[in-house]
Amino acid sequence: MTVELGLGLVGCGAFGAYVLDAVAGLPGLRVTAVADADPARANALAQRHGATPCPDQDALLRRPDVDIVAVATPPATHAELSIAALRAGRHVFCEKPLATTARDAERVGEEASRAVGTLVVDHVLRYNPLLRAVQQLISEGLLDSPRRFLFENDAADEDLDVDHWFWDPEHSGGIFVEHGVHFFDAARALLGSEPQEVRATAVRRPGGPVDMVVADVVHPGGVLATHLHSFTHAHRCERQLMRLDHGFAESRITGWIPTHAVITAWTDDAGVRSWERLPVRSTELLHVPGFRPHADDSVSVTVHRDAGGAAPARGRGVTRAVPHRVDVVLDLGGEERKPYVYAESVRAAMADLVRCAGTGGTPVADARAGASAVAVAEAATRATVSGHTQQVLTVGERSRTA
Repeated sequence: MTVELGLGLVGCGAFGAYVLDAVAGLPGLRVTAVADADPARANALAQRHGATPCPDQDALLRRPDVDIVAVATPPATHAELSIAALRAGRHVFCEKPLATTARDAERVGEEASRAVGTLVVDHVLRYNPLLRAVQQLISEGLLDSPRRFLFENDAADEDLDVDHWFWDPEHSGGIFVEHGVHFFDAARALLGSEPQEVRATAVRRPGGPVDMVVADVVHPGGVLATHLHSFTHAHRCERQLMRLDHGFAESRITGWIPTHAVITAWTDDAGVRSWERLPVRSTELLHVPGFRPHADDSVSVTVHRDAGGAAPARGRGVTRAVPHRVDVVLDLGGEERKPYVYAESVRAAMADLVRCAGTGGTPVADARAGASAVAVAEAATRATVSGHTQQVLTVGERSRTA
């Protein structure tokens, strides 16, 4: 018999409502309670999902039908709410960032390491089928590990009025912490390594807040990840591009919620045969547990034989015979499918929590991932102030220098 876990939400604002809508109907999960300081918001959302409204998290945690606590409040509250839920023996689904400081993120991680409950951070890119596919192709050797990671994010500020909490570092942690953690975490996953040091710059709009930041993050082996975030555009003018340089191949992934990817790879005859098998593997390649695929999801491969000539090619000291160019398109339906892909990624993250709650396994986006992303974000923020390179400190290193 399947055990059904009760979900209690803290924070009934727009995103909290979004989370409940995304996970509604997930097997093994039932929405049982919601909590918010605004009774009208709590009552409205509770009625929509057949749940019980609560005035605060303490009241929610006293309910025996709450097994999982979803934290969807402003970032500065995430650490304390997560720790309280873990200490109460609950599982935790925490919206990113895990905390607004590295020290607090580590406190959550330490609590999670000894708690009976499981913690998942809502790093939705970890559950995106396109990024998972690129990771799979790297693990299979069709793509070399990236030498370079770049992400450019021209995001919207259309809904961010001057008094919005997003602009206040005391509430949000700043752009690197509030938003950049998604991509620091994605880089860590795709590069397969812990970041070491950061250089960064922040730009303030005339008479207003910092609205543009850029960070160069060095990973082991001379791998460089560059992250640019600009909250300066209308919604219709947003654009994002993630680019991975694999040496003899390149991956270009579009959208901050990725829905389309193009891979260009130079390869030999054996490589061509492996790439040509991808379309028949599309269901497996794009599979993410808990993410419901769409009938229009597709993988296509076009081979251009002898496009580069017979002579071996050399780059960064590596020489290969790679005469053929392969163009691969991974598609989840383009920009118009972004709302679906976003909601399904949230659903997949919650499904990961439900699975690990039952098996005792380690989730994909665990507390360590959340703490690592906040540590990079904090180092990047320090670098914008100091003007100097900042080390990304591990838990042990930070304790020794405290």
